[in-house]
Amino acid sequence: MDSDFDEEQEGRNPLRDRMKQLEAENAELKAQADASSSAARELAFVKAGIDPELPISKYFVKAYDGELNADAIREAGIEAGLLKDTQAESIQQEAGTWNRSNQVAAGSDAEPQVDFVTRISQAKSAAEVDMLLSEARSQQSAL
Repeated sequence: MDSDFDEEQEGRNPLRDRMKQLEAENAELKAQADASSSAARELAFVKAGIDPELPISKYFVKAYDGELNADAIREAGIEAGLLKDTQAESIQQEAGTWNRSNQVAAGSDAEPQVDFVTRISQAKSAAEVDMLLSEARSQQSAL
């Protein structure tokens, strides 16, 4: 009997019906906004080079509270040890390349100096020592 009365009142009161409809729409839009925010956050981490599916990355993604742009996330990932600093590696590689090219330009395009003392101390036989000594003598005479 009470339910009949409620149904009658709901049918008679269009404002209450509209309010319930708006509340349902509001809840649905909030859920969509949360899903969109979550997807945008995950995309920012992927753009930064962090795989959100790795177990260690899941902790990082969950705990990260900085700016949601790829550069900031990448820097935090490097600090946390999740990513390698590829920029520093490329700088080191470039420096090595410049050093080698400078050596060639300076005329030292020969092979690097062989440490005969170490090689002789590690020799296993007298024949090997003799061979190393003759190699050292031939290098010395070539200079």
